[in-house]
Amino acid sequence: MSNYELKVGVIGVGAIGKEHIKRINNRTKGARVVGVYDILEEETKELAAEWGLHFYNSGEELIASDDVNAILITSVDETHAEYVLKAIEHDKYVFCEKPLAIDSDSCYEIIKAEAAKGRKLVQVGFMRRYDKGYMELKNMIDSHSYGDVLMLHCAHRNPESGENYITPMSIIQTAVHEIDVLRWLLQDDYVSVESILPKKQTKMTHKDLHDPQILVLETKSGVIIQLEIFVNCQFGYDIKCEVVCENGEIGLVDPHYTYAKQNLAHQTPISPDWQSRFREAYDTEFQLWVNGVLNGKLEGPSSWDGYVASVITTAGTESTKRGGKIKVSLSEKPSIY
Repeated sequence: MSNYELKVGVIGVGAIGKEHIKRINNRTKGARVVGVYDILEEETKELAAEWGLHFYNSGEELIASDDVNAILITSVDETHAEYVLKAIEHDKYVFCEKPLAIDSDSCYEIIKAEAAKGRKLVQVGFMRRYDKGYMELKNMIDSHSYGDVLMLHCAHRNPESGENYITPMSIIQTAVHEIDVLRWLLQDDYVSVESILPKKQTKMTHKDLHDPQILVLETKSGVIIQLEIFVNCQFGYDIKCEVVCENGEIGLVDPHYTYAKQNLAHQTPISPDWQSRFREAYDTEFQLWVNGVLNGKLEGPSSWDGYVASVITTAGTESTKRGGKIKVSLSEKPSIY
């Protein structure tokens, strides 16, 4: 299949769906988007006409089509599980943006269906693993040049959030990225999670959003992770990851290549949003997914990783509601992962 052009069908063409269509058709080798479906029929037909794509009347029709080899799911979260399961039923590779499903039980149903096929068909959209900074951090940790990892201090800051963004989303939609990538960095599962709501909040929040928040994660090996989630920081999109080791500290820097010195100040830019901060990571993620599909072997974040993220975010939101540390455990991991 390595000399074959992958024909991708996209389910859900909101903001990120449109970006991924551009990404695949303009910047990804070996694949092209050939068909789309979205519940917003007229808008989707206009998009299909603009890009020369086939419009399907349902997600199920798109998945079953002989003209589609692989599926990209960027629809609303509540629909992810049904579409992933349908793609597995048709033995088709599927890339699903996070979350894999809206609860861990649904994630595990996907795992069982995939395991029954005897091979990995699903990749979940945790693109932080493809960011150059995180990849370099992983290599530094794996080299053991700095000794054992002892603790991590991390932050996920957004410039602002809307009125529809509420307290649980800080963990479910925002912290989930760190929950996945830090587990991957350390190759270490979590055993507990605690959500802390500081009494002092930003004036930029609203009555349904406690902002900022702190998440404390503990791994099996005893590493403690402190994660700040601040979605109305005002000054930019700011991602921090400081790894404290036995004989050194390593961490991320904002990926800019220029600075300015003026008026007794030395300034470097801060990314304005996630699209600009992680554009190259998204491009790498999709290129490697396409390569993996064409070679018949997926190497990216799996259904198991989507399940683990769901277990941890559920425990985190439970801690927010009732307070205190929540211990976590995972179901049996099938041998294909």
